[in-house]
Amino acid sequence: MSATKKTAAFLILVLFTFSTPGCLEDLVDEVEIYQGETSTVTMEIVHAESAANATLTYTIEIELYHDAAPNHADSFRKHAQQGNYDNVTFHRIIDDFMIQGGDFENNDGTGGYAAQWYGYCNGSETTEECSSPSSYTLPDEADNGLLHLPCMLSMAKTSQPNTGGSQFFIMPDDITQHDWLDGVHTIFGKVISGCEHVTTLSEVATDGNDRPVVPVIIVSATASE
Repeated sequence: MSATKKTAAFLILVLFTFSTPGCLEDLVDEVEIYQGETSTVTMEIVHAESAANATLTYTIEIELYHDAAPNHADSFRKHAQQGNYDNVTFHRIIDDFMIQGGDFENNDGTGGYAAQWYGYCNGSETTEECSSPSSYTLPDEADNGLLHLPCMLSMAKTSQPNTGGSQFFIMPDDITQHDWLDGVHTIFGKVISGCEHVTTLSEVATDGNDRPVVPVIIVSATASE
Protein backbone atom coordinates (compact mmCIF):
# COMPACT_ATOMS: atom_id res chain seq x y z
CA MET A 1 0.00 0.00 0.00
CA SER A 2 1.46 3.37 -0.98
CA ALA A 3 2.13 6.17 1.53
CA THR A 4 -0.72 8.19 0.04
CA LYS A 5 -3.13 5.28 0.35
CA LYS A 6 -1.94 4.64 3.91
CA THR A 7 -2.64 8.25 4.86
CA ALA A 8 -6.08 8.16 3.28
CA ALA A 9 -6.89 4.84 4.92
CA PHE A 10 -5.78 6.12 8.32
CA LEU A 11 -8.07 9.13 8.02
CA ILE A 12 -10.95 6.88 7.06
CA LEU A 13 -10.80 5.29 10.51
CA VAL A 14 -11.49 8.61 12.22
CA LEU A 15 -15.09 8.81 13.36
CA PHE A 16 -17.17 11.80 12.32
CA THR A 17 -18.41 12.28 15.90
CA PHE A 18 -16.78 13.16 18.66
CA SER A 19 -2.68 9.87 24.87
CA THR A 20 -2.57 9.19 28.04
CA PRO A 21 -4.32 6.20 29.54
CA GLY A 22 -6.05 6.57 32.91
CA CYS A 23 -5.02 4.48 35.86
CA LEU A 24 -6.69 1.10 35.60
CA GLU A 25 -6.06 0.33 39.25
CA ASP A 26 -8.16 3.32 40.26
CA LEU A 27 -10.97 2.33 37.91
CA VAL A 28 -11.22 -1.21 39.24
CA ASP A 29 -12.77 0.20 42.41
CA GLU A 30 -15.24 2.28 40.38
CA VAL A 31 -16.42 0.01 37.55
CA GLU A 32 -16.82 -3.73 37.19
CA ILE A 33 -14.81 -5.24 34.36
CA TYR A 34 -14.30 -8.81 33.19
CA GLN A 35 -11.42 -10.43 35.05
CA GLY A 36 -10.54 -13.33 32.74
CA GLU A 37 -7.58 -13.25 30.34
CA THR A 38 -9.68 -13.95 27.24
CA SER A 39 -13.28 -14.42 26.16
CA THR A 40 -14.99 -14.89 22.80
CA VAL A 41 -17.71 -13.20 20.79
CA THR A 42 -19.33 -14.99 17.85
CA MET A 43 -20.86 -12.90 15.07
CA GLU A 44 -23.36 -14.01 12.45
CA ILE A 45 -23.05 -11.69 9.42
CA VAL A 46 -25.01 -11.42 6.17
CA HIS A 47 -24.41 -9.51 2.94
CA ALA A 48 -28.00 -8.70 1.99
CA GLU A 49 -30.67 -6.03 2.22
CA SER A 50 -31.91 -7.77 5.38
CA ALA A 51 -31.37 -10.93 7.36
CA ALA A 52 -34.74 -12.21 6.16
CA ASN A 53 -33.70 -12.33 2.48
CA ALA A 54 -30.09 -13.45 3.04
CA THR A 55 -29.05 -16.67 1.32
CA LEU A 56 -25.73 -17.06 3.12
CA THR A 57 -24.58 -16.37 6.67
CA TYR A 58 -20.94 -15.76 7.54
CA THR A 59 -19.86 -16.82 11.03
CA ILE A 60 -16.76 -15.41 12.70
CA GLU A 61 -15.43 -16.07 16.19
CA ILE A 62 -13.41 -13.35 17.89
CA GLU A 63 -11.11 -13.91 20.84
CA LEU A 64 -10.91 -10.84 23.08
CA TYR A 65 -7.65 -10.04 24.86
CA HIS A 66 -8.77 -8.84 28.28
CA ASP A 67 -5.23 -9.10 29.63
CA ALA A 68 -3.78 -6.80 26.94
CA ALA A 69 -6.64 -4.27 26.62
CA PRO A 70 -8.95 -4.77 29.60
CA ASN A 71 -11.20 -1.75 29.02
CA HIS A 72 -11.64 -2.22 25.27
CA ALA A 73 -12.27 -5.95 25.53
CA ASP A 74 -14.70 -5.48 28.41
CA SER A 75 -16.69 -2.81 26.57
CA PHE A 76 -16.91 -4.87 23.38
CA ARG A 77 -18.02 -7.93 25.35
CA LYS A 78 -20.67 -5.94 27.23
CA HIS A 79 -22.02 -4.45 23.98
CA ALA A 80 -22.40 -8.00 22.65
CA GLN A 81 -24.08 -9.16 25.85
CA GLN A 82 -26.51 -6.24 25.71
CA GLY A 83 -27.38 -6.92 22.07
CA ASN A 84 -26.06 -3.55 20.94
CA TYR A 85 -24.28 -5.00 17.91
CA ASP A 86 -27.28 -7.01 16.71
CA ASN A 87 -28.56 -5.75 13.33
CA VAL A 88 -25.73 -3.21 13.12
CA THR A 89 -23.92 -2.77 9.80
CA PHE A 90 -20.32 -2.66 8.73
CA HIS A 91 -20.82 0.84 7.38
CA ARG A 92 -17.30 1.33 5.94
CA ILE A 93 -15.33 -1.24 3.99
CA ILE A 94 -12.03 -0.79 2.14
CA ASP A 95 -10.49 -3.64 0.18
CA ASP A 96 -6.96 -4.59 1.30
CA PHE A 97 -7.49 -2.59 4.48
CA MET A 98 -10.38 -3.37 6.85
CA ILE A 99 -14.12 -3.65 7.55
CA GLN A 100 -15.50 -1.17 10.10
CA GLY A 101 -18.75 -1.35 12.06
CA GLY A 102 -20.24 -0.97 15.52
CA ASP A 103 -22.16 2.32 15.19
CA PHE A 104 -25.29 1.05 16.92
CA GLU A 105 -26.76 4.56 17.10
CA ASN A 106 -26.71 5.72 13.48
CA ASN A 107 -25.13 2.94 11.39
CA ASP A 108 -23.13 5.51 9.44
CA GLY A 109 -19.97 6.16 11.48
CA THR A 110 -21.28 9.15 13.41
CA GLY A 111 -22.37 7.44 16.61
CA GLY A 112 -21.69 4.87 19.28
CA TYR A 113 -20.03 4.98 22.68
CA ALA A 114 -18.41 2.73 25.28
CA ALA A 115 -20.57 0.22 27.13
CA GLN A 116 -20.10 1.95 30.47
CA TRP A 117 -17.99 4.62 32.16
CA TYR A 118 -14.30 3.66 32.17
CA GLY A 119 -13.02 6.91 33.67
CA TYR A 120 -13.30 9.04 30.51
CA CYS A 121 -15.97 11.35 29.14
CA ASN A 122 -15.54 12.53 25.53
CA GLY A 123 -11.82 11.77 25.72
CA SER A 124 -11.16 13.52 29.05
CA GLU A 125 -10.25 11.68 32.23
CA THR A 126 -12.85 12.29 34.95
CA THR A 127 -13.35 11.36 38.57
CA GLU A 128 -17.14 11.29 38.23
CA GLU A 129 -19.30 9.38 35.79
CA CYS A 130 -20.36 11.18 32.61
CA SER A 131 -23.70 13.00 32.65
CA SER A 132 -24.84 11.03 29.61
CA PRO A 133 -23.91 7.50 28.42
CA SER A 134 -23.31 8.93 24.95
CA SER A 135 -20.19 10.61 26.40
CA TYR A 136 -18.56 7.34 27.51
CA THR A 137 -15.19 6.83 25.80
CA LEU A 138 -12.32 4.42 26.35
CA PRO A 139 -8.80 5.16 27.60
CA ASP A 140 -6.22 4.31 24.94
CA GLU A 141 -4.53 0.94 25.45
CA ALA A 142 -2.59 0.96 22.17
CA ASP A 143 0.86 0.40 23.67
CA ASN A 144 0.15 -3.23 24.50
CA GLY A 145 2.59 -4.78 22.03
CA LEU A 146 -0.11 -6.03 19.63
CA LEU A 147 0.22 -5.21 15.93
CA HIS A 148 -2.23 -4.56 13.09
CA LEU A 149 -1.73 -7.91 11.41
CA PRO A 150 -4.22 -10.08 9.49
CA CYS A 151 -7.47 -10.92 11.31
CA MET A 152 -6.83 -8.54 14.23
CA LEU A 153 -9.62 -6.53 15.88
CA SER A 154 -8.91 -2.86 16.61
CA MET A 155 -10.81 0.18 17.91
CA ALA A 156 -11.79 3.14 15.76
CA LYS A 157 -11.60 6.60 17.33
CA THR A 158 -11.18 10.25 16.45
CA SER A 159 -7.81 11.92 15.97
CA GLN A 160 -7.87 12.81 19.68
CA PRO A 161 -6.66 10.40 22.38
CA ASN A 162 -9.00 8.30 24.50
CA THR A 163 -11.98 8.64 22.17
CA GLY A 164 -12.73 5.02 21.30
CA GLY A 165 -16.35 4.01 21.78
CA SER A 166 -18.21 1.14 20.13
CA GLN A 167 -16.92 1.31 16.56
CA PHE A 168 -14.30 -1.27 15.65
CA PHE A 169 -12.51 -2.56 12.57
CA ILE A 170 -11.16 -5.96 11.52
CA MET A 171 -8.26 -6.61 9.16
CA PRO A 172 -8.75 -9.26 6.43
CA ASP A 173 -6.35 -12.18 6.08
CA ASP A 174 -4.84 -11.01 2.78
CA ILE A 175 -2.91 -8.03 4.20
CA THR A 176 0.58 -8.02 5.68
CA GLN A 177 0.64 -5.34 8.41
CA HIS A 178 -0.86 -1.88 8.82
CA ASP A 179 2.16 -0.65 10.76
CA TRP A 180 1.16 3.02 10.60
CA LEU A 181 -1.73 2.18 12.96
CA ASP A 182 0.42 0.34 15.52
CA GLY A 183 0.59 2.18 18.83
CA VAL A 184 -2.19 4.54 17.72
CA HIS A 185 -5.31 2.38 17.59
CA THR A 186 -5.89 -0.20 20.30
CA ILE A 187 -5.89 -3.84 19.22
CA PHE A 188 -7.97 -5.89 21.61
CA GLY A 189 -8.77 -9.17 19.87
CA LYS A 190 -8.40 -11.47 16.90
CA VAL A 191 -10.69 -13.46 14.62
CA ILE A 192 -9.77 -17.04 15.46
CA SER A 193 -12.33 -18.70 13.20
CA GLY A 194 -13.83 -17.46 9.92
CA CYS A 195 -11.30 -14.78 9.03
CA GLU A 196 -11.63 -15.84 5.40
CA HIS A 197 -15.15 -14.42 5.61
CA VAL A 198 -13.74 -11.06 6.71
CA THR A 199 -11.60 -11.12 3.57
CA THR A 200 -14.62 -11.97 1.42
CA LEU A 201 -16.62 -9.14 2.95
CA SER A 202 -13.71 -6.71 2.53
CA GLU A 203 -14.09 -7.17 -1.24
CA VAL A 204 -17.79 -6.29 -1.60
CA ALA A 205 -18.82 -3.44 -3.88
CA THR A 206 -18.87 -0.03 -2.18
CA ASP A 207 -19.92 3.50 -3.11
CA GLY A 208 -17.76 6.63 -3.14
CA ASN A 209 -17.97 6.84 0.66
CA ASP A 210 -16.72 3.26 1.12
CA ARG A 211 -20.22 2.19 2.19
CA PRO A 212 -21.30 -1.24 0.91
CA VAL A 213 -23.79 -1.01 -1.96
CA VAL A 214 -25.57 -4.05 -0.48
CA PRO A 215 -25.50 -3.86 3.35
CA VAL A 216 -23.18 -6.03 5.41
CA ILE A 217 -25.14 -6.69 8.61
CA ILE A 218 -24.20 -8.20 11.95
CA VAL A 219 -27.33 -10.26 12.58
CA SER A 220 -26.16 -11.23 16.06
CA ALA A 221 -23.14 -10.97 18.34
CA THR A 222 -23.02 -13.51 21.16
CA ALA A 223 -20.51 -13.37 24.01
CA SER A 224 -19.18 -16.48 25.75
CA GLU A 225 -20.02 -17.04 29.39
